[in-house]
Order: sequence, then structure tokens, then C-alpha cells
Amino acid sequence: MRHTILTMVAAMIMPLAACSPPTSSTARTASSRSAAQPAAGDTMNTPNTPPAQKLALTDAQWKARLTPEQYEVLRQKGTERAFTGKYWNTKDKGVYKCAGCGEVLFTSDSKFDSGCGWPSFNKPADGVVGAGEGQAAKVVEHVDTSYGMRRVEVVCAKCGGHLGHVFEDAPEQPGGLRYCINSASIEMAPDGQAKPDATKDGAKK
Repeated sequence: MRHTILTMVAAMIMPLAACSPPTSSTARTASSRSAAQPAAGDTMNTPNTPPAQKLALTDAQWKARLTPEQYEVLRQKGTERAFTGKYWNTKDKGVYKCAGCGEVLFTSDSKFDSGCGWPSFNKPADGVVGAGEGQAAKVVEHVDTSYGMRRVEVVCAKCGGHLGHVFEDAPEQPGGLRYCINSASIEMAPDGQAKPDATKDGAKK
């Protein structure tokens, strides 16, 4: 009985700790990234960045297109358990596409072992919203105040799917950033298959 209660408590606590910075000092850096930004839910954007071509589907279409785990993460902002996703320890060369729309979001060149239990990248494939004038963004950042924390959420610029969060706790990486991404939100393609998946551009899987 006691073991069952402890298991239930652990299951309740896991989402609160998931994809979170390892130290309290890092938690403050997430706040510093958004200190001068819009309120929670607003896009951290600049007017010089062109909007991505959007993919808008109904909730029923997303459910038919995605696996239950992908739907939970991408459309319901869920988080997989640490060290359980299929890409957390992958070292193969290739690109990582959005599992929802097929857009290329990250590359293996930017992936590194952060020890957090989720796939970690030091930058998106082509920057983020506000990264540079005339540059189409792959991911968009939002202020996230869920679970009583202040974090920076990362979503796919094309379909709005939840990917994970970004933290300023990787000083050994260029830019010092760690994009903490759920394996369920991405799909890896080997080198030579870097183009977006046309079959996902509005079509079912």
C-alpha cells in the first residue's frame, strides 16, 4: 500500500519537474530571457522576421494524424518522462523534423549530451523568431508560467506544436542555450533527407 502511494505521488510530481532547469540559478535565466517581453502566451518576436507558412488543422484532424503520445505533447503541451524518449541519447547524423508537420527544426550538429534525459540542442536549424532580418524562423518562443514556474516555451513556427523549453544553462555550448525537446515532438531523418515532408503538409500520416 505504501509503495502504491509513493508511486502515485511520484507520478504527480514528474510533470512539475519535467524539462526544467537543474538549478535555481538557471531558473532565473529563463526569466531574464523574457524580462522585457510580452505577457505569458505572447510571442517573443521582432517585426523584421517573416511569419512562417502556417499549417492549421482541427483537433479531430490532429488526433487522426498523430499517435496518442505525439498528440499529448504537441497539441496538449505534455512532457514525456526523462530518459524514455527515443532520441534523448541518439548520436546519429541527420535532421530532426516536427512530428506534426514535417518541418526541419534541428540538426544533429547542434545536438549535445546535457545529461537532462531529453534531446538537447544549442540552436534551431535556422534560428528563432527575431533571430535576424529576413530570416524565416523554425521555432517560436513564448513565455510559459505554468506549474508556478517562469520558463520559455518552444513551439514549431509552422504548426504551433509544443516542442519543449529553452534554458540558458549550457555555458559550454555556443550561445549558452539548451533547447530541451521532447522526442515525441520530433522525428529524425538521416543525412540527405533534410527537406520538409510534403506528405505532412496538410495530409494525414
